[in-house]
Amino acid sequence: MDQVVYIVYLFINVLIFAIFARSLISWFPIDREGFVVQTLDALTEPILVPLRRVVPLIGMIDLTPLVAILILSFIAGALRITTQTLQIDQARKRDNSVLPVKLA
Repeated sequence: MDQVVYIVYLFINVLIFAIFARSLISWFPIDREGFVVQTLDALTEPILVPLRRVVPLIGMIDLTPLVAILILSFIAGALRITTQTLQIDQARKRDNSVLPVKLA
């Protein structure tokens, strides 16, 4: 189970990086038909398109990438906490004991 969670966590981090890179690239006059731009679009569009229906534009500024990064970061944090909790529970079951308590 840890490997599956790690792969999902890694995939989420790749998506965060791709969304961030796509946002940066959009500020520069770069060929939209280039390999890098097309790859970033292919990776990020499935996440950004549904959010664009919900998140309104503020003037000419699209906040969808920011919202997507926040949501993905929240999911990654929840995965990390869940994994750590499961590891602690497994260690307790394996040791059949409670974490040691320091007495003064």
